[in-house]
Amino acid sequence: MDNLIRAFVNGKIYVSFKPLRTAEAIVIANEKVIYEGKSEKAQKIAEELGGEVVDLGGKTVLPGFIDSHMHLNSLGQSLKMLNLKGTKSIEELKRKLEEYAEKTSTSWILGFGWDQEELGRYPTRKDLDEVVDNKPVLLYRTCFHAAVLNTKAIEIVGLDEDEDADPETGIIKENALEKVRDVINETLTLEDYKHFIEEGAKFVLSQGVTAVGFVSVNEKSLRALLELDNKERLPIRVFVYLNPSLLKELKGLGLTKEVGSSRVKIMGIKVLADGSLGARTAWLSKPYADAPTTGHPNISKEELEEIVREARQLDLQMAVHAIGDKTTDMILDVYEKFRGERNRIEHASILREDQIKRMKELGVVASVQPRFVISDWWAVRRVGEERAKWIYPFKSMLKQIVIGFGTDSPIEPVNPWETIYAAVTRGKFENVETYLHTKDECLSLEESLYSYTYGSAYIMHAEDDLGTLEEGKFGDFVVVDKDPFEVEEKELKNIKVLDVYVGGSKYY
Repeated sequence: MDNLIRAFVNGKIYVSFKPLRTAEAIVIANEKVIYEGKSEKAQKIAEELGGEVVDLGGKTVLPGFIDSHMHLNSLGQSLKMLNLKGTKSIEELKRKLEEYAEKTSTSWILGFGWDQEELGRYPTRKDLDEVVDNKPVLLYRTCFHAAVLNTKAIEIVGLDEDEDADPETGIIKENALEKVRDVINETLTLEDYKHFIEEGAKFVLSQGVTAVGFVSVNEKSLRALLELDNKERLPIRVFVYLNPSLLKELKGLGLTKEVGSSRVKIMGIKVLADGSLGARTAWLSKPYADAPTTGHPNISKEELEEIVREARQLDLQMAVHAIGDKTTDMILDVYEKFRGERNRIEHASILREDQIKRMKELGVVASVQPRFVISDWWAVRRVGEERAKWIYPFKSMLKQIVIGFGTDSPIEPVNPWETIYAAVTRGKFENVETYLHTKDECLSLEESLYSYTYGSAYIMHAEDDLGTLEEGKFGDFVVVDKDPFEVEEKELKNIKVLDVYVGGSKYY
């Protein structure tokens, strides 16, 4: 980073989206915007202060995108993992696994992205054994809430049969998957984590994302982040939401969300309260329409209360994963008991109207992932037509509460234009059944861009510094090849990033 004064002139700069306001130029000094307005004045300011003038040549500039919910280390790691997204059959999965196994030298073979709805059935331990039997294999479902192991992996982790694990098929879910993930993480060093985070940060920056909410951060990830920040090797801003297991250490050290730098801030605690619709582990108030189960919580109400109590003592923000509506009921009960400023609900996938009203009353905000609407093309089949109107009700939410956008990457693509496209179209062009039941929940482009910038900043207590390009805020912005307000909605996902600046310095 540098502290040069720069004037960016002759552009179409979207300063904010609510209200929708543009400028020809901005001047950035010491990472902050000190002027936004006309090109002539901006150039004069830069010249008087001995600064640099950058001619945008009429290009479109937007505030940097803020991904409010992602797994930065997992994203960096996934860039080298076997990517099974779009795989259409078990045979295709086995073929890809065989090709990948021949090229990798890692001790564990890791992959992600399969969906049993596309494969025709769940992959099994025996399927994997036919391809790889001399190394442990773990292949995550696309939601990362279920996975399949081969026999070698089952032997290494000592898998026992329970509600979330079936050693016969090799399918594991939720808490059992967490235990396996812990085993794998033990084999990773601090240097591994630094590498994953650095690669993940570079990748999100290349997509136009200048700040992220990094959730489910474990001790090694936190140490890696702080070391990278200390050596000025983080090109993005990172808001940290820690695993509950670190609460005791934070309490002992007296750390709160005031600790941090301009690039890394400890914000809160992330709790995984239920699973996913795809794996049928999300906790619903009534049984699934296509299976005789309601799913289940991953944590008891009493355990959640204790975590929230301790977090409140440290003035830490809560961010609790809730896919099913029954889980949201439990979370809101706890939030009502331990009120905190801008407590978060993550995903809010199945959300009733009464719950949205209650969220407003409690001052609760939400991080939502619009790309889920397209990925979960089978969602109506899961919950039935009666509850279809509750699937990702973004418009209804935005009328009453503040929402921020995220990708849950590596579960969904980091590319913000994929997310915006999904928020605006809701699968209309993909013939996703959810669209037919929820077309009124489509967001406008203006609402989507607002939620991806100011909305995400707000739900992370960062709206004073980020989310717009107003004077006094960080000069984080992206230059794109087209004005999004001048393209057809079908073409939104094809907008390209040209340049990315963080604090006025060019990083991509």
